[in-house]
Amino acid sequence: MTAEVIYGNELAQSLRDEMKEEVNELRSKGIIPGLTVVLIGDDPASKSYVKGKQKASDYVGVASELIELPAETTQEELLGLIDELNTKDSVHGILVQLPLPDHIDEQLVIEAISPDKDVDGFHPISIGRMMTGKDTFYPCTPYGIIKMLQSKQIEIEGKHAVIIGRSNIVGKPVGQLLLAENATVTYCHSRTKDMEKFIAMADILIVAVGKAHFVNGDHIKEGAVVIDVGVNRIEDGSLTGDVDFDSAAEKASFITPVPRGVGPMTITMLMHNTIKSAKKANGLL
Repeated sequence: MTAEVIYGNELAQSLRDEMKEEVNELRSKGIIPGLTVVLIGDDPASKSYVKGKQKASDYVGVASELIELPAETTQEELLGLIDELNTKDSVHGILVQLPLPDHIDEQLVIEAISPDKDVDGFHPISIGRMMTGKDTFYPCTPYGIIKMLQSKQIEIEGKHAVIIGRSNIVGKPVGQLLLAENATVTYCHSRTKDMEKFIAMADILIVAVGKAHFVNGDHIKEGAVVIDVGVNRIEDGSLTGDVDFDSAAEKASFITPVPRGVGPMTITMLMHNTIKSAKKANGLL
């Protein structure tokens, strides 16, 4: 068996085309979805992500504002800025690019953003709503993964989904979204004993640990769906995932590549959340 590759970049493009039409319609009614991104310091990876977000915003027609602040910006200054943005009617989404400098409390910043403008889906209120099945902004990477599975009509209900990684950004929320689709969910992490046993049981395997080729094809169940969330730069400068693609592709039924896999979907779902926020703010949802 050779797996069918799920190219996130292709799905992302088709979704962005639909969003572009939706935004054109909103603009014809005088509604312009607005996203403000706050970037602190000079982290090259963060700058690259922000560039991708701006490009996507321009494409779909979201008004994107970038506020760049020096690394020495104080926590009080940042919280003051968030307070201002929370009250601005033209801003429907607020995104503070992570990671933040060490002297700023990340959780405090996430909680300062109004849940109505939390397009990252990280606020405890957003997470609580997701956990209890209420309408909310879902975290973008997990939401993108669900869309990828649905795009290939991959059955989730009744399947055993195994997630390697328990971060608040990917691991935990993707498990909740799969649970909402009636999967049986197992979380594995750095303290899990006999992880290979769980990998071998997975109908849907999601790997998000940030370690190059952490999983290879040896333990993957024949016909499993493999979603690789990791992005790792290796010695030759190229990007690779948490899964050894070649060996896993021999056993899996579907697999995502790195790059051109999950990454483009993250930014696409950010656009979705910003448009949704604009519609909510204008009584259209």
